[in-house]
Amino acid sequence: MDKVNDQYYINQILLGETNRFAVLVDRYKDMIFTLAIKMVKNREVAEEVSQDTFIKIFNSLNKFKGDSKFSTWIYKIAYNTCLDYLKKNKKEEHSIIVDELNGHLLKTTDNALSILEDQERKQDIQNCLNLLPSEESFLLTLFYFEDQNLNEIGEIMDISANNVKIKLFRSRKKLAVILKEQLEPEILDYYDIGKVSKIK
Repeated sequence: MDKVNDQYYINQILLGETNRFAVLVDRYKDMIFTLAIKMVKNREVAEEVSQDTFIKIFNSLNKFKGDSKFSTWIYKIAYNTCLDYLKKNKKEEHSIIVDELNGHLLKTTDNALSILEDQERKQDIQNCLNLLPSEESFLLTLFYFEDQNLNEIGEIMDISANNVKIKLFRSRKKLAVILKEQLEPEILDYYDIGKVSKIK
């Protein structure tokens, strides 16, 4: 998914080879759908939002200047499309009470997010992520699953990198609560191998 490759297709599309857009759709459709479902919490709506996102990407392709990664640019469009949907269809999200968590549990959460080497474990984490409020689920997905850095996430969500760091810390604390509630103790033990957190 390197930028040069994306740029080649973007140039072709802008020169009139509109059928080349299918390559970009194929390349990013799974991630856009994953981000959409984290935000809207509904499969059918996520499909609709994903389609809207790709229509917006196609119509705005000439505005992509290459200042950031193409993925960062389209994730921002996806994020804003989801936000628009959520504003139009306001619904209350359940809030997660975060008690004082010890560093040990928080480190265990990071291990769980960092390892993810087997599909079943990955699904466990995804299920727990889906229980978080939209923005926090989206944020953690970008950071842990898409390897977007603090600056890139800040660009996508239109906040400072420092604000991203604060939000990530809070989101991880909430996820730690969910992991503790949802996952069997032996699964948490499986992840508890003392790896260092990605967030310094």
